[in-house]
Amino acid sequence: MAADAYAQLARTLERITHAAGQSARLAVVLNVGDLSRRTAIPEEVVASLLDGNKAPDTALADRVRQRLDFVRESHRRPDGKRYSLDELAGIAGVTRQTMSEWRKSGVPSLESADRLRRFFGLPAGFLTADEPEALDAALQPVVQELEAKSDPLAALRTPGFYRLAQRAPHMSRRKLHALAEWAEMITEREAEDDEEL
Repeated sequence: MAADAYAQLARTLERITHAAGQSARLAVVLNVGDLSRRTAIPEEVVASLLDGNKAPDTALADRVRQRLDFVRESHRRPDGKRYSLDELAGIAGVTRQTMSEWRKSGVPSLESADRLRRFFGLPAGFLTADEPEALDAALQPVVQELEAKSDPLAALRTPGFYRLAQRAPHMSRRKLHALAEWAEMITEREAEDDEEL
């Protein structure tokens, strides 16, 4: 599984490099601190993974415990205070004693882990994903944004636009010109609407 996760991360990093058009180190191009906060992976491990290195082996129990501590530190109650173990236990649907055991053993039940994950709005597998898997998931929005910027026609590559393009050879010049003017009018209006917001 880890080998597959590293291979997938390598493909994602290659896509980012290609889309960004950067020859610099990815650790310099990407926000390592932000990626660390979103994945609960230490910054030095994130930077190392971005450079193509392997993460230190972490036992599942240690990884879950580290991420539980991360959630407790980084996700605050509406009043800004840390969630107590009693509150976390209530969210997970277990007793405080069980929550304390998890902090020692790091192995919550799947149901309880999912309750915590959903309550805090964390991605699927957040507590258990290994480092390359977690980083790859956090990088997916970055890839999509960079690829959209590097290929402005990507949004037009939809079945509807393909069907329209297939009709083009059978359209008269007048109709093609009218279609182009219509597209210009729509995009100008959207730009004006965006400016009003």
